[in-house]
Amino acid sequence: MNSFNQEQFDLYYSDGKYAFEHGQYRLSIEKLQQATKLINTNSRLGGETQMWLVNAYQAAGKQDEAIALCQQLVSHPHRDIREKSANLLYILKAPQLKRPKEWMTEIPDFNSISGSQPQYRRSSNQKAKTKKQIEIVDLSKVNTQDNQFIWLGLLLILLTFAGLFYWQ
Repeated sequence: MNSFNQEQFDLYYSDGKYAFEHGQYRLSIEKLQQATKLINTNSRLGGETQMWLVNAYQAAGKQDEAIALCQQLVSHPHRDIREKSANLLYILKAPQLKRPKEWMTEIPDFNSISGSQPQYRRSSNQKAKTKKQIEIVDLSKVNTQDNQFIWLGLLLILLTFAGLFYWQ
């Protein structure tokens, strides 16, 4: 592979991975297929490119293409590609479980909503109160008589300190 093909491969490969990671599976398939044409598929990088392509096929709902390519990769020259593809093939061939409808959450289509007007608005007389008001307390109304709990607390603190000094 010459340097021009290497640059083209790198571009297609990175674009294909980026598209896959952002949920653009058809674009990912296109880019990864183009990258596969530019590299030796028996190389480690060629195998990794094909593994990404298997995942893109599966994510796009092209189960048959994913299984067919994965079956080819089971006999790849590199051991780690063979192992990964064998594990992936096992998953791809596993029977799909039926999920009850009540387990599923339906995501509404927000494209039909016109505009992006907020549903709730703050009225003009409701301004956000960010400043806390300090409440002034009339000290003549506060109970300032001795509290027995305070004396008990002070006594316990004094006994604790005395015990600490005694044991040193």
